Amino acid sequence: MRSRFLSKLLVSSLAVIGCAFAASAQTPTPTPDDTGSTKVFEVRLPVTVTEGKKKDLVPGLTKGDFQIFEDGVQQEVTFFSDEKTNPPVYVGVLMDTSPSTKGKMNFSKEAAKNFLYTVLKIRKDKAAFMTFDNDVNLRQDFTDKTDMLDKAVDSVKTTGSQTALYDAIWQFTDEKLRSVPGRRVIVIITDGDDTFSRAELRDVIDIAQRTETTIFAISTKAGFLGTVPGVDAGTVKDAGDRTLGQLCDETGGTAFFTGDMLALERAFQGISDELKGQYIITYRPANQNYDGRERKIEVRFTDKDKAKKYNLRTKKSYRQVRDTLK
Repeated sequence: MRSRFLSKLLVSSLAVIGCAFAASAQTPTPTPDDTGSTKVFEVRLPVTVTEGKKKDLVPGLTKGDFQIFEDGVQQEVTFFSDEKTNPPVYVGVLMDTSPSTKGKMNFSKEAAKNFLYTVLKIRKDKAAFMTFDNDVNLRQDFTDKTDMLDKAVDSVKTTGSQTALYDAIWQFTDEKLRSVPGRRVIVIITDGDDTFSRAELRDVIDIAQRTETTIFAISTKAGFLGTVPGVDAGTVKDAGDRTLGQLCDETGGTAFFTGDMLALERAFQGISDELKGQYIITYRPANQNYDGRERKIEVRFTDKDKAKKYNLRTKKSYRQVRDTLK
């Protein structure tokens, strides 16, 4: 796995360097494809709108309620969908099986199964299950069969020796999410910091943004002892939790920090509800250059009253490099 990862990472790095060199030499422009026509790329944004301290999801908004800006310039919206018309979700659940998870594994497994059942109720969606420690193990590829996912989760019996979190995200995103036709989502269950990956945080944020993957994380670091209270989403405990928060924030997701079984179940339910209630907005950037630089994204409400009343969340930036996506 590591040699394959390094090879892909080297190719990706060389591609980025090549793009950067080209940008310094001349202004790049979209190039014709094999048929002679010019390829036009678009950016897809899953947008979550909430209201109040309880962060209740806001339904019923329309395309006209939103404006998209890239580097401060308003963009052309080409596609909009809501809960009734959203494309299917392809979600990968990545579970930490490093040594420190041993006492929490049964709780995590049960909650993961419940989440997978909930997220697959609409049958158009599909889920996969992967574990990571010193090794990365895809235990069930994408399926809508809950019995197959249950079997995969139940098959987890032992723990490894390290935590290769970034490698797991990079491998799953590159090998499994890149080619799926729907919304791309990763849900991470972990209680520790990365200790073993060749990939770095910036690598996984970059590939997630390029493949339009939204990442959610559930930190179980606090344990599941009755004397340890759960912590609300957005509250961090240490540098590792801040890293999880950054990973999610820059890809449009959110991080949850749980201290008991009830908090864990609430976190999973929150993610499931959010995936069902998101708005999907696609826009065509006015800047069609493959320049490799970071571009800032801002989604605004058209109505100033809505802007004061509601909160919205999506990814905040991306880099446009040549990549293969369906």
